[in-house]
Amino acid sequence: MICRGIVWLAAALVAASCAKPSAGPPPTSLPDAAPAAWKRPPITDFHAHLSLDGADRLRQIMADNGVERFVNLSGGSGRHNAQAWLMAKLLADQFPGKIVNFASPNWRGFGHPDWIARETEALDTAVTQYGFAGVKIAKGLGLGHTDEHDRLVAVDDPRLDPLWRKAADLGIPVCIHVADPRAFWWPLTPRNERWDELGVHPYWAYGPIPDDVMAGFPPQAQELVRQRTPVPSWPAMLQAAERMYRRNPRTTFVAVHFGNAAEDLDYVDGLLQRNPNVWIDTAARVGEFGRHPAGKVRAFFDKWQDRTVFGTDIGIGSDYLMLGSNGEVEPQMADVKPFYDAHWQFFETTARQIAHPSPIQGRWHVDAVGLPAAVLDKIYRSNAAKLLDRNLLKARAASAPAPQPNAAVPPPADPTPAWAQALSQAGTAAAP
Repeated sequence: MICRGIVWLAAALVAASCAKPSAGPPPTSLPDAAPAAWKRPPITDFHAHLSLDGADRLRQIMADNGVERFVNLSGGSGRHNAQAWLMAKLLADQFPGKIVNFASPNWRGFGHPDWIARETEALDTAVTQYGFAGVKIAKGLGLGHTDEHDRLVAVDDPRLDPLWRKAADLGIPVCIHVADPRAFWWPLTPRNERWDELGVHPYWAYGPIPDDVMAGFPPQAQELVRQRTPVPSWPAMLQAAERMYRRNPRTTFVAVHFGNAAEDLDYVDGLLQRNPNVWIDTAARVGEFGRHPAGKVRAFFDKWQDRTVFGTDIGIGSDYLMLGSNGEVEPQMADVKPFYDAHWQFFETTARQIAHPSPIQGRWHVDAVGLPAAVLDKIYRSNAAKLLDRNLLKARAASAPAPQPNAAVPPPADPTPAWAQALSQAGTAAAP
């Protein structure tokens, strides 16, 4: 297979994953926040990327931040005689019951007749022989992976349905990352609210790049930008994901990064209403959903307290750290506790205009939501235990409603500002 995803993968290797606020001002107070005497439970961070060589750092981070368990979404695929799986298992064996690994498909050869049989068998092996507890689908689906004809594989490609059915049969969840923040599709200029992030990694962007901006990037980054190929629009990708969820109601999906649409709280609310098999995590999106009025965000968490899990998108290796995202200056161990503390402040207090956990993702402040203790307990720990309960997920699959293969899917709201619309329509140079 000739893989258009090479550019996407190369960009990831060089790197190491504007909300439109709802109308109305935030309330001046939020009742029923966790009481001062409340003790935070041991935390499950459901969205992490861990390496075997980072075990010592991992041990310290867990102790310093009250993290009892990590879900490692970087367990890898079965390529190269399952070397990645073996390393992930070795890491988990050092932390009995504390590290849970998720496997990913090997996209090489997608579209060939034996691909789906190979990957469903591999998933069974990952679960039954290596102790893996779920599937992770990275954003390369829909943005980079190609089939045997070098065509981009759509998020809702029906050739993947047997893999989703296999996950349901095994009683494991599928964590899926679809698209990226909406601003990644805007023209890349210093006006883009993600400039601190995309200015360092311009090949992450999907929108046009003016010539004068392009000239300021290093030659290697310019080459990666030139190799970009067209991708679907942000709304189209989210609609494709929902078509896939509705076509596979037996499978439990975790739409990571707050349903992949933290810019539109109403859309995520509708997504969860329409799809009882979909959960969300909070990873690397506090800065986005935190821009909505605090009362509305708090009401959202109260409504969906049983289908939301806490995650951070932390990456931990011996000489590598990622705290939600990364930029020109890599974080240090001293930055990890403030990163977690920023999450606790947002979820547990009613502080106003505080820094969100990953300022590189946007230079703005958010209002904390002060969730009640019972809601925090679910999001921080007990919901994760349900997602990792294979018998529970098998029972849900057995009672799932019928598939909806032709269901209409509404698009999210488009928060693109006028300046970005105008610049895109002008057809600036270097657009993919």
